[in-house]
Formats: sequence, structure tokens, C-alpha cells
Amino acid sequence: MTPDQLADALRAALVHAVDDGTFALDPAAVPAKVHLERPRQREHGDWATNVALQLAKKAGTNARAFAEELARRLADVPGVAAVDVAGPGFLNIRLDAAAAGELARSVVEQGAGYGHNASFAGLKVNLEFVSANPTGPIHIGGVRWAAVGDSLARVLQASGADVTREYYFNDHGAQIDRFARSLLARARGEEAPEDGYGGQYISDIAERILADAAAAGEPDPRTLDDAAAVEAFRVRGVDLMFDEIKASLRDFGVEFDVYFHEDALHESGAVERAVARLREAGHMYEADGATWLRTTEFGDDKDRVVLKSDGQAAYIAGDIAYYLDKRERGFDRCVIMLGSDHHGYVGRMMAVCAAFGDTPHVNLELLIGQMVNLVKDGQPVRMSKRAGTVVTIDDLVDAVGVDAARYSLSRSSSDQQIDLDLDLLTRASNENPVYYVQYAHARTASVARNAAEAGVRREDGFDASLLDHESEAVLLGQIAELPRVVAQAAELREPHRVARYLEELAGAYHKWYDQRRVTPFGDEDVTDVHRTRLWLNDATRQVIANGLALLGVSAPERM
Repeated sequence: MTPDQLADALRAALVHAVDDGTFALDPAAVPAKVHLERPRQREHGDWATNVALQLAKKAGTNARAFAEELARRLADVPGVAAVDVAGPGFLNIRLDAAAAGELARSVVEQGAGYGHNASFAGLKVNLEFVSANPTGPIHIGGVRWAAVGDSLARVLQASGADVTREYYFNDHGAQIDRFARSLLARARGEEAPEDGYGGQYISDIAERILADAAAAGEPDPRTLDDAAAVEAFRVRGVDLMFDEIKASLRDFGVEFDVYFHEDALHESGAVERAVARLREAGHMYEADGATWLRTTEFGDDKDRVVLKSDGQAAYIAGDIAYYLDKRERGFDRCVIMLGSDHHGYVGRMMAVCAAFGDTPHVNLELLIGQMVNLVKDGQPVRMSKRAGTVVTIDDLVDAVGVDAARYSLSRSSSDQQIDLDLDLLTRASNENPVYYVQYAHARTASVARNAAEAGVRREDGFDASLLDHESEAVLLGQIAELPRVVAQAAELREPHRVARYLEELAGAYHKWYDQRRVTPFGDEDVTDVHRTRLWLNDATRQVIANGLALLGVSAPERM
């Protein structure tokens, strides 16, 4: 019996008790799905629910009496071994071994689809993450968003959402001008401007621009007048830098569906259209020669200048136009992942959302991530050999590999600052969380290979009642949790829940492996005990693989 089947049985018992008049409850008050959770203490049963506490008052009775009636009805359901009422009205449910063990076969048969749900079905989500300025390689903070953002996209898709991964390409504004002037200075053998960019990558790009111009038979861009030279280095330099960024992300296992250019908002008239829309709604006004958005009406701490007194668009103008563009492209929810230095951005953007008539924190969500610190040999790692000032995505991958980097960045809540120990992440030990989980998968694969050599085949038999050992009940309970974990990770935008779940599952599997044999010992005959345990082994293998796939991490079969 799967958790969903048990939840359906609970709901059916509620409906029947309402229909026969036992519960004086409005049928509409019966929940569409009864919530189940794993008891904290294993001896309390396989599943627990507080549905009696939720509904008893509406039914005009006390929760314990409500729970006792529900327990009496549920005890007759095939596969339910016992139902106990605890405390003020909690129901603790224990399944018989056969009912619990059926999950192993169900998981294997569902394959890669196990753990998926439809909680976000029909929702079109635009997920914007990383969006690093094309003025240098992606630094460690952006790498965290690459791992977390891509994992969140996978979790949302596994929950039925139509997700578009989007990268906002900031190719407009002062930082691009500083980048271009830095390239030109380096190409001319001069020091970078005081407000410019350093690092070996600036020299590399400058040299590439000169080489490409020479190969194409074009004039040396250094010889142009300053304005034309800066423009030449800007156009080519931004393209080259962004090509590098995309290549690094691709190597990191992150592919974007849309690369949106900020320049397009200004060139297409999108900014003017967004301002006109807000003006028509009565939210714009003129003061001190500038055009302002009255964001204080929607909870912001001050109104915002959208068009400056010289007629130039303020930075927020692009943000306003970009949000409207996403909504006009049909996205129900626009989720933007930002660094820890963007806290002040939240209030103004939620005000923009409301000014367009949308619902803040629903149509627009802003997720703020905290810093990442790297440690090696007990000391902080602060600088990149190539970037000069920050640690980059390529530095991290070179140090620990893609799997360890993605897993370690995804396994903690993004609103927590984290320290990554590079020595730990390259260690083949149980202290290394990604190794611990991947090794569990490799072990399941090894067990399956050994079983095949010993003539143990799943298709020759399955008897769920044989999975009656305590370690099997615990392992099955962990396997049953994946759909709930995925749904919760999607709802809370917290893919780290998948990683932490996998570590618990791996622990349960390792304990089971130590206590139960899949292959016959010595001259023993192959029996349904071995075959049924192989089903459980392979179900675990499938669940670990599914969970790792949600994090964009490989599931090796040998380690």
C-alpha cells in the first residue's frame, strides 16, 4: 500500500462516516487529500495523521472521539495492521508487511516517474537565476544559484510545472562601459581604469579581440579613436565573455531556455510601454523634472524615479519593463533568484508587481541567497588565479568536480551562509555527503550484479510479506517519502530537502544491507526471500537515482 492509497482509504472512511450521519460534517469540509506523515518515533507506526484534530470541532465532537471512530473504520481496510489513537486525537497507523512491501514493486514499475506529482500542473513558471553580469567569470555566489536554480527547476517540473529557465543578460549600463574600457586599456598596455576590472581574463579577452580582428583583416581596434575603440571592445568583449559564461554553465550541467538581453528592453520600446501602462493606471507622477512611480502606495519605503530629469531611464525602468514582458509572455509565476546584496530590491519590485495589478509573492517571487565561503587546508580560499579577485565556477569544478560542487551547493537552504570544505568534498569517505549518497547507489548496482550472477531474478517471484524485518520497514518508509519530499521542495522552493532526504535514505539502505542478504549464502537455494529483497534493493536504487537526477548529480554504478 502506497501513502497515496492509504490517504485515499482515510478519505473514503471520512466520506462514509459523513454520508451515514456518524459525523455531522459538511461534505465540503472533507479535505481533497488527507495529509500523512512519518511518526518521529518508529514504534508509533508507519504513518500518522492529525485529520481528527482538524475536523472534530466542525463536526461538533471532540477530537479523540472523532479519531476513535475513524480508527474503527480504518482497521477494516485491507493492509492496515493496526490503528492507535494517541494524545488528543492523533491517528498512528501500522501497515502489515505485505501491504508495506508492495511499495518496492510499485517503485520499480514506476521507474524514473516515481516521486513526481501534479501539485503545480497547469502553472507556467519563469525561473530566472545566475544572471551574472558579462564583465567576468561567474563567481562562487553565482555558482550557488546555478546549482540551486537548476535543481529548483527540476523539482518544479517533477511537480507538474511548465518551467522556463531564463538568464537575464545585463548588457546595458555603466558596468559594461567599465568592462570595455578595461579591455582597451589592457590591449594598449595600460593600467585598467580605477573603476575598471582586473584579472588575467581581461588580458585573455583583449588578446582574443586583437587576434580575431587581425584574422578577419579588420583594422586594429586599438588604433581607432577612443570612443570607437571602446565600442569595438565592448561589442566583441561582451560576446566573448558571455560565450565563456555559457560554456562554463553548460559544463556545470545547466542549460537555459532563454537568454534575455537587457538592451532589448530599451531598443524595443518595452520601457516606454511599461511606463505608459503604469501612467494609465494612475501610478506615475512628475516631480523635480523626473518621472516617478508611486511605489509607497504598495508598501515600498519610498517612491522610485523611473525616468531621470535628463530623460534617461533609471535602473528600475528596465526591471519594470522586464517584469511586464514576462507576464505578457504568459508566465503565471515569475521567480527571480538574487544574491544577498539585493534585499533592498524586494520591496520596490513587489510594489511594481502590485502596481500592475498582480499579487506580490504569487505572480512575482524573489529568493535571496546567502554567501558561500570556500575552505582548503583549514584556510579560506578567496581569489582565483584567472579572475584575480573572486573564486569562479571553473575554479570550484577544477577543485572538486561537477557532482560534488552541485550537490554541496544544493544541500543547504539558500538563505543560509555556507562553508564548503574542498578537502572534504574530494574525500572518498562517509563524511563526504555526495560520496555517501552516490556510494549507496553504486552499492545497489553491485548487489544487483551479484544477484544476477547468483541466478536471483526479480521476474521469478515477489512476496511482499517476506519484507518483515525492522530494517526493511524503515527502508520502505524512507522510500515512501520521496513524493512528499519533492512536493514540499517545490512548494517551499527548497531543493535542499531532496539532498537531505537522500542522505537519510542512504543511511537506511546501508543499515539494511548490513542485516539482510539478497544473494544465497553458500549452497543455499534461491528463494522468494532473495527475489523479494532484490525488488527492494532495486527500488532503493531507483529512488536514489531519481533524487540525484533532481539535483543534476550523476548516479554512478561503480565507485
